[in-house]
Amino acid sequence: MAKRSFWAWGNEADEPTAEQMKTAAGELAARYNVSLNPVTPPNASGLSLRKPRITPPSTLADICVSDDHDRAVHTYGRSLRDRIRAFNFDFPNPPDVVARPRNEQEVEALLEWCSNSGYAAIPFGGGSSTVAGFEPPDGYDGIVTIDLEGLDQVFEIDDVSRAARIQGGIYGPALEGQLRPHGFTMRHYPQSFEFSTLGGWIATRSGGHYATNQTHIDDMVESVRMITPAGIWASRRLPGSGAGPSPDRIALGSEGILGIITEAWMKIQARPVFRASAGVTFPTFAAGADAARQVVQTKLWPGNCRLLDPVEASAAAGMDGTKALLLLGFESAEIPQGEFIQHAVKIARDAGGTVSDDDIKVSDNSAGRPQSETGRQGAVGAWRDSFLNAPYMKNHQAGLGFVTETMETAVTWDRWPELDRAVRAALQDALNRVCGGGTVSCRFTHVYTDGPAPYFTFEGMGRLGAELEMYADIKQAASDAIIAAGGTITHHHAVGRLHRPWYDQQRPDLFAQSLKAIKKTLDPNGVLNPGLLIDA
Repeated sequence: MAKRSFWAWGNEADEPTAEQMKTAAGELAARYNVSLNPVTPPNASGLSLRKPRITPPSTLADICVSDDHDRAVHTYGRSLRDRIRAFNFDFPNPPDVVARPRNEQEVEALLEWCSNSGYAAIPFGGGSSTVAGFEPPDGYDGIVTIDLEGLDQVFEIDDVSRAARIQGGIYGPALEGQLRPHGFTMRHYPQSFEFSTLGGWIATRSGGHYATNQTHIDDMVESVRMITPAGIWASRRLPGSGAGPSPDRIALGSEGILGIITEAWMKIQARPVFRASAGVTFPTFAAGADAARQVVQTKLWPGNCRLLDPVEASAAAGMDGTKALLLLGFESAEIPQGEFIQHAVKIARDAGGTVSDDDIKVSDNSAGRPQSETGRQGAVGAWRDSFLNAPYMKNHQAGLGFVTETMETAVTWDRWPELDRAVRAALQDALNRVCGGGTVSCRFTHVYTDGPAPYFTFEGMGRLGAELEMYADIKQAASDAIIAAGGTITHHHAVGRLHRPWYDQQRPDLFAQSLKAIKKTLDPNGVLNPGLLIDA
């Protein structure tokens, strides 16, 4: 099995070379007209973590490790602040033990050990959190990170109901790989797909492949099985129910504070064979937003309905920086998609968009022919490649003082123009003040009939050694603006430790009190991921 990088996105084999980092330094120096000294990537041999303070009982010893590399990998996610701290070997509070249970009985035994001993128990999926979702908390004599990678099987497929019983620790590629021979797919592809798990998607209410209709993992859950310190939490498998508050809704978005998700019945579908796509350009981002709203409100439900502002369209799709780009895509296992794309394109054209007939791509693999790549050429294909490669490219920019990160939210259409103005202004003002300038861009990742989910990206040339403080200043300004404008502090990145201050403003106080009562019932000693969503 490939060895994960302790600081970069991906595996050790994916870490940038010294030459690649030198090239990145030259590009940033030219972009911001500054002088930058190239850096070399850190080597795991330089790790020297605090000695483990606890020892697992003999009954669990064979599934537990305490080596520095494993503990470093399980300390941070992969946000800007995470990478900078790991790059600089800054690990003041790593887990003492990393446990890899192979079955539910071992999960129960680990939770019993932690609960009885008062050790923090941190569920770990794929390690791709950008909101400090599994970062160990202070104030505990022992910290045990429970990595679910051993629970990685598709146990059962119901091809009549089109559902599958799947273990929570399975990574995205393995999940799809086990469904593929049966002709099925789950079609849930967050950007972190390669390094995220089913249990992590459920615990963080992940947003996935579809830009409309079934946007979140919530829409694909039939039932959830969760191990808690108080026992097993398992809901009945149903297509839908009106029997009181849903137990699944308690597990969804629980971020590891209530239990460890070991299994779920998930809705699956036949693999798509019909596809259609088009890239429609607009003179302004606002015009493209209005077109996206009209398309989604017709309930055509395109799988892709992502809007890029001119800056995003230039960087990710190779355009000239003067036009916004609306990416439209349809797919189906049963029905040709040509008519659907034509309807969506007509709506977009009527709203002021431009696309040639030659740029409307329709493909049909129903006869089992190799899938055509025509739908992935041009701006649409360039955007897709950029989207998948973006996390890796950020590795090249580490250690240079560069400050760049993303922020996502959702807001109703009536409030969207003001939120866009306020957040862009807050980000640009903060960049000007903190970095002496920088760039702000935006795209829609998901679109609903009642509002968009905008995804802002900011970047500026910071000062080496001061990146964390500079980032915190920018993040504070933009997050305050999002809440003031009526948006959510997170649409699909989760709350974690990073978003707690604004989540506390967003959710009702009585809900927080109710959540505390649920946690007290399921986790009486308060050891599961302490400090997330509610106070420890």
